[in-house]
Amino acid sequence: MVTSKNVGLAVPDWPTTFGYNMFLFPASKWIGGILFEHTHRLMGSLVGLLTIILAVWLWLGDDRRWVRILGVIAVIAVILQGILGGLRVTMMKDQIGIFHACVAQAFLGLLVFIALVTTKFWRSFPHRLVDSQKFSLIKTLAVGITVAIYVQLGLGATMRHQHRDLAILDFPTANGAWIPDTSATALSKINAWRDSRALSEVTAFQIWLQMVHRFLALIIATAIIAFCVRALREARNFAALKRLSVLWVTLVLCQIALGAWVIWSNKAADIATAHVALGAVVLSFGVSISAICWRISQEQTERARPPGAPHREPVPA
Repeated sequence: MVTSKNVGLAVPDWPTTFGYNMFLFPASKWIGGILFEHTHRLMGSLVGLLTIILAVWLWLGDDRRWVRILGVIAVIAVILQGILGGLRVTMMKDQIGIFHACVAQAFLGLLVFIALVTTKFWRSFPHRLVDSQKFSLIKTLAVGITVAIYVQLGLGATMRHQHRDLAILDFPTANGAWIPDTSATALSKINAWRDSRALSEVTAFQIWLQMVHRFLALIIATAIIAFCVRALREARNFAALKRLSVLWVTLVLCQIALGAWVIWSNKAADIATAHVALGAVVLSFGVSISAICWRISQEQTERARPPGAPHREPVPA
């Protein structure tokens, strides 16, 4: 909401809030854009505190060294995220805002993975046979899609942190064409039209950035549908994976619909925020599905061990 409403600098100082200790800032002054920016800071502090508690809990209560290390990494990540948020305010650099957004998504993915590996489901993973060669392709596809989703979120953050009007105002076409004309003559006409409507000037880079975002969305949606088809066919014995795959398809289709709505609504703040939030959910599903696919592959590797070889829970590569 902070970025959607363009209120990232509603509070001009950091780590204080208008000179107050962040936690002592009077509630009566939480108005307008200050409400969103200050609440964002307080929520960030709460997430940081909970992450520290999580790391300590993992260190004291989990017998897997790699899980404890993940908890420490989460603490480092949330501290970095807080510093980046502060630097975005004090240095007023949009590039820092983009990095801030990308670190947030990576941090979320890490927490989703930690949550998954600490469940009873992960500990008591079902030992069922699959075709290792075919399933290896499924795992690779899941990881590739998840990486593509992360890149897509980065592209979205880059567009959002330009703090400008939409570069393309129509969908599914782009400036009335399927492939936009970004020649100097065409841009001159486009910007003259935009100027007459008090819209910001647009560059060829901004237009093609949005087009790449659209093309990648289509590729991701197609890949997720293909993954779901393969998972339903090749992983019939893994109900959780099949259910997550079907939900993944549903979510990505909803995400594309929200992306179109962002354009049709001329980037309405609530719709744009919902688009970002659902993107994070789609990424979370990708992390979960990739982790489960990796776990299934590792189980097959364990089955192939020579008799008498020691069994140990696999550690993520």
